[in-house]
Amino acid sequence: MSTSTSTSGAKSTTRTERRSHTCNQLRASDVGQTVKLGGWVYRKRDQKHQVFIDLRDHYGVTQLVFDADRPEQLEAARAVRPESVVFVSGEVVAREAKNPKMATGEVELKVTAIEVDSPCEDLSKLLPVAIPKGSNDRDNEQRRMEYRFLDLRRERMHRNIVARDQIIRFMRAHMAEEGFLEVQTPILTNSSPEGARDYLVPSRLHPGQFYALPQAPQQWKQLLMASGFDRYFQIAPCFRDEDARADRSPGEFYQLDMEMAFVGQEDVFGVIERMYKRLVDEVEIPGMKKKTLLEFPFPRIRYWDAIDRFGCDKPDLRFGLELEDVSDALRGTEFALFAEALAGGGHVKALKIPGGAAEGKGYVRKLEKWVKGLGYGGLPHLILKGGAADGSLKKALSEAESQKVFAQLGCVDDDLVVFGCGDRLSAAQVLGDVRNQVAEERGLCDPDVLGFSFLVDYPFYERDEENDKIEFSHNPFSMPQGGMTALEGDPLDVLAYQYDICCNGIELSSGAIRNHRPDIMYRAFEIVGYSKEQVDREFGHMINAFRYGCPPHGGMAPGVERTIMIFLNEPNIREVVAFPKNQHCQDLLVNCPSPVSDAQLEELHLTINLPPTEQTGSA
Repeated sequence: MSTSTSTSGAKSTTRTERRSHTCNQLRASDVGQTVKLGGWVYRKRDQKHQVFIDLRDHYGVTQLVFDADRPEQLEAARAVRPESVVFVSGEVVAREAKNPKMATGEVELKVTAIEVDSPCEDLSKLLPVAIPKGSNDRDNEQRRMEYRFLDLRRERMHRNIVARDQIIRFMRAHMAEEGFLEVQTPILTNSSPEGARDYLVPSRLHPGQFYALPQAPQQWKQLLMASGFDRYFQIAPCFRDEDARADRSPGEFYQLDMEMAFVGQEDVFGVIERMYKRLVDEVEIPGMKKKTLLEFPFPRIRYWDAIDRFGCDKPDLRFGLELEDVSDALRGTEFALFAEALAGGGHVKALKIPGGAAEGKGYVRKLEKWVKGLGYGGLPHLILKGGAADGSLKKALSEAESQKVFAQLGCVDDDLVVFGCGDRLSAAQVLGDVRNQVAEERGLCDPDVLGFSFLVDYPFYERDEENDKIEFSHNPFSMPQGGMTALEGDPLDVLAYQYDICCNGIELSSGAIRNHRPDIMYRAFEIVGYSKEQVDREFGHMINAFRYGCPPHGGMAPGVERTIMIFLNEPNIREVVAFPKNQHCQDLLVNCPSPVSDAQLEELHLTINLPPTEQTGSA
């Protein structure tokens, strides 16, 4: 199955009463034909005795030529504004100056008739930049959101939405070929503890009660496995009331939701791994360099190995700069910060930035300022200069201690070493952020290389130090490795069949082999303080389904928008969504959220109680 986002050679179904061809169909073989086109005025060039217009539609661009031998049409071409919709007819002729960059670049249409069907108002003061290719169309996001219907006419944005369609169609085809059944699960459902705030929908028929929009179809797909279906998927809409990030769309998003019965985690990995491999191999996006995989099969990386090596659980594998644990080299140090961490069973970790000192002291100060801006306390550092230690820790550490660190990291002159300390996670996190920042500054992240990995062996529980309480680390419905036996030991030693798939520093999906055994589920929740009655009250429908025979099952749900972002080299998820919300979860095009009438509120038996700082009234 080969898929391309190209829309050249549009099917004959595009032939209509108003147009005989699209703006991407005409070729040299069509010279001499009389044809009809319709589209938007894209570019216009007035050359005194001739006017040239590039006419654009969904499929492509055709050059129109208006000659002085038809003065009425010539003046109409001069008067028409860019982005007006026009219909034209005329004869296909060969271009004198051919344009190899255009699919229709060997021909042009000599116009004999033009109809301005829908004139466009003056856009010169409306848009921050012009629509034609080459404009910096990431400018002024608020204006772009307000006029999204114009923003989507840009070549890059139009390509992104076309590519989105092709990638989603590819996903569907792949899942069907893997034997999955597409099932739609409810949109109006019950509130569930997925980790973010629910969007609630009041019920008119049941006053005072609410539906919730699904954060994910998690419970429904597990119920399908209990119902005897073997492989389920859907391109699922999900709704979470959470803040925006560059890789997270506020409010709503889509995921390739899938679940499999009678499987272990490697079975789940195989389906998704094969899909992304084929996506790289078979999907071509016009105007974009083809992607390559860094490694296949995708590496499986244990959670704590990822933390120790990369400082995070969504590692970017396209470059080195791995962390080192230098605790042993510094054990017995008199430097209070490190000594205190080590005495409490913590760690001291280091990151070597090759040649970092050669960029001057200003570079180190800038890096430390950046780190503090993220909320960290600072960035202790050493520099190897002329074979001796320099930097902020020059006096805090003995020369012998510094040399041990340099030797362990394989440092040479002008290498910069930065440190983190604390518990195993805290010591690594700051260096993980520095690692990614240095790689971005140095251009080490090739956007055309995709470094996928599966993160495995997540801890099932963690300790909340503030309350000295055991809590679930991630998904409470994952199966603990070792089953019931594992839950009889130290909870902090229990690993879960919980996993993520990551690519280039972005988490694409979490997933798990699910806990389908009521006895194990009761015990897992008991460890964090839930009674059997509480579990039955909150998850009774799941427990009830599992009591009647449920196979082991598992799945995951790669983010559709995040996948498309990576394939299109887009820095923000809003660039691959047709009508996105802004960072405040507002749709500036249709002005929502917005107040509703008192009559609507009364019908739903609702009253509005706004905070004192807000205006009173309907909302």
